[in-house]
Amino acid sequence: KADVLITDPPRDGMHKDVVTEIIKMAPQKIVYVSCNSATQARDLSLMKEFYHITKVQAVDMFPQTHHVENVVLLELKKD
Repeated sequence: KADVLITDPPRDGMHKDVVTEIIKMAPQKIVYVSCNSATQARDLSLMKEFYHITKVQAVDMFPQTHHVENVVLLELKKD
């Protein structure tokens, strides 16, 4: 069983079935890296019942452009 899961999906974000499988795996922490904050927000909303957001950090991987990577740390909610 994984303690930490790192995901960096394509621009379209994660398929709903992938989110369901991650929730079933129930890792203690998830690091979600995304280049599209809109699809990341959509995916995070699907996990909000099980995970809370601990940290958020934008990273400028492409200087002098409007593109950034957004990194979110999620932690499993305690029962």
